[in-house]
Amino acid sequence: MEDKIQEFIVYLREVKKTSENTVLSYERDLRKFNKYCLEVGMTDVNQVTVTGLNSYILHLEKQGLKPATISRGIASLKAFWHFLQKEGYVKQDIAEDLKAPKVEKKMPSVLSQEETARLLNETNGTSPKELRDGAMLELLYATGIRVSELISLRLEDVNLKMEYITCRDGNKERIVPFGNVAKEKLQVYLNEGRPELVTQESSNYLFTNCSGHVMSRQGFWKLVKSYGKKAGITTELTPHTLRHSFAMHLVSNGADLHSVQEMLGHSDISTTQIYANMNQSRIREVYAKAHPRV
Repeated sequence: MEDKIQEFIVYLREVKKTSENTVLSYERDLRKFNKYCLEVGMTDVNQVTVTGLNSYILHLEKQGLKPATISRGIASLKAFWHFLQKEGYVKQDIAEDLKAPKVEKKMPSVLSQEETARLLNETNGTSPKELRDGAMLELLYATGIRVSELISLRLEDVNLKMEYITCRDGNKERIVPFGNVAKEKLQVYLNEGRPELVTQESSNYLFTNCSGHVMSRQGFWKLVKSYGKKAGITTELTPHTLRHSFAMHLVSNGADLHSVQEMLGHSDISTTQIYANMNQSRIREVYAKAHPRV
């Protein structure tokens, strides 16, 4: 089974041009499945049955994994077996009818516009690191891009004159605009901050750590939490808080969902719909508190 998994991963990268995050997720899930199969004596994909797949899902549930994690594992199995049938390695797609557990959708954590302003106002320092931090946070809120996209940006992805960035995910590409505040922060960082952090001319990453190397997600979110603490923000700060806040504030101020969907890079409008639902919930709350006849 190991060789089939490896072939599937190559197919995702080279043929489907799937995003690297998705590829790594599939690979991790399938290697976990392969380990389970070896433990129960299944070494070939044709030895796996519908009962075997269901037993594996039950095994995941007994481990106490969250429904979202199990659902992701099922999605990986479905994609893998679809590939196996397509390539003629198996006669039947036995994963097709697997049922994912119901995942309760949590409303994302968002900052109010006042909290966002407080957070961003904490990044007005003048050291190279503070100039970088201010530019990163301002650009993240100005564009709503993912943290992985932010730390992967290269110099050529930024058009300061036209005020937009280019985000690339596999073979997909999208243009996202930003405003004057982000432009000014980026300009100062590029002129005064980045040259002090990046000593190697060969590095073309827009943002780096203090050693001039590419920044990690963990490193970025440590600094976000640090600024959040300084700003006295009690709202939960997660890796997506500023992205969710960007979308929520746009929808609250009248932006249409399709435009927000495009900027966020959502493939399905239903994913973006959650921000409209959140906005309606907040409007109802305000109405209930303020209307004298409620």
